[in-house]
Amino acid sequence: MTTPIDWASDDLTPPPSGRWDLVVVGGGTAGIVAAKTAARFGADVLLVERHRTGGDCLWTGCVPSKSLLAQAHEGADFAAAMAHVHRAVETIEPVDSPADLRAHGVRVWHGTARFTGPGSLDLDGTTVGFVRAVVATGSSPVVPPIDGLDSVTVLTSDTVWDLTTRPDRLLVVGGGPIGCELGQAMRRLGADVTIVEAGERILPREDADAAEIITATLRADGVRVLTSTSLERVTDGRALLSDGREVPVDAVLMAVGRRPGTAGLGLEAAGVATTEHGHVQVDDRLRTTNRRVWAAGDVSGHPALTHVAGVHGSTAATNAVLGLRRAAETTVVPRVTYTSPEVAAFGEGGTLRPGLRSRTIDHHEVDRAVTDGTTAGFSRLVLDRRGRVVGATVVGPRAGESLAEVLLAARHGLRARDIAASMHPYPTHGDGVWKAALEDLQDQLASARVQRVIGWVRRLRRRWS
Repeated sequence: MTTPIDWASDDLTPPPSGRWDLVVVGGGTAGIVAAKTAARFGADVLLVERHRTGGDCLWTGCVPSKSLLAQAHEGADFAAAMAHVHRAVETIEPVDSPADLRAHGVRVWHGTARFTGPGSLDLDGTTVGFVRAVVATGSSPVVPPIDGLDSVTVLTSDTVWDLTTRPDRLLVVGGGPIGCELGQAMRRLGADVTIVEAGERILPREDADAAEIITATLRADGVRVLTSTSLERVTDGRALLSDGREVPVDAVLMAVGRRPGTAGLGLEAAGVATTEHGHVQVDDRLRTTNRRVWAAGDVSGHPALTHVAGVHGSTAATNAVLGLRRAAETTVVPRVTYTSPEVAAFGEGGTLRPGLRSRTIDHHEVDRAVTDGTTAGFSRLVLDRRGRVVGATVVGPRAGESLAEVLLAARHGLRARDIAASMHPYPTHGDGVWKAALEDLQDQLASARVQRVIGWVRRLRRRWS
């Protein structure tokens, strides 16, 4: 997907030199937020981006994928859906543009940065010094070496947006959020789709009940979902799978993971260590092994989610510029798979460890789901011994929105009874969360200890009436 970007006002000026308060390497979500945050503090900020500002979220991730999903769920044809994708990107792009960054006081340079020492980097032949730096170079899709893969069109979440025609027969390798979202979208746009997942089930990070619902929905859409299966090789337009099946394919969409964007950065020269998987090694405050350098976003090894990148970009910049020691949020981190229905979750889930309990409301009990005919889902709260919210899973329409109040409750140590005591509008899909909290409160009130207290109060009031 290519859209003109206005780099001109920076390209016509000499390369930035001297010594900057903060240099941000990478212009995706983490880098943009870090740069704007630092500029608001009055720092002299230089942001270096070698491709285009906005990063994966704008160009190849959140914005295009959710635009495509919206059109697919409404039954649009492929050409109309892709046109909508491009319009959405073009509408949102100015918010992440070099011009907007400059308006916030950030100097933007279109070029390549490489660290040359603990406090310096090379910027296309010009030496630039810095007091502090933030590495925010993101990640890119992995395409594993598979025999014969070069004989078919190979797509990733980066390149699928360049399609002008829909592949008739699509094999999706990987049953995580990207594979499930794009697989369902392409099927609803008319493609014959097969998803293969090497694990025992799709969406392996999510609650097993949630994965079961999405599997059933995908199959109802006509998607072949094959688990415990991998792609062995491609030959003569056919994908040969590990279970012996052969699937005819025109294109293969690889959705098996991402690699951090650290190649060519010269991190060794800066004294910045990386992990065995290539991520920049950071402490709980996002500081690297070089005390002048922080890292945020996908490159840091934290969950590769836009909202994580944004929050961590702000944290890294605040700590770097103001010298604070704020810890990065790593506990209450939401995630959403935007299939139909959506799966939204955070924190504890799946197999409960000792001391936790769960409360689940099937959406057949949620009146809005009944009225909309969208009862394939549930709302589940995970609570500790004190009734505090430590996790949740919601499966249903706009599940991410239903999760919002649970995230706030968890962030502030609130209990299920606090959610139950709050008045909620009726009827909404959020009733599932409220009913789960209310059910827990009712069970607590029904306990023998509480009933003894209630009985004592009732008798006392009768005596004094």
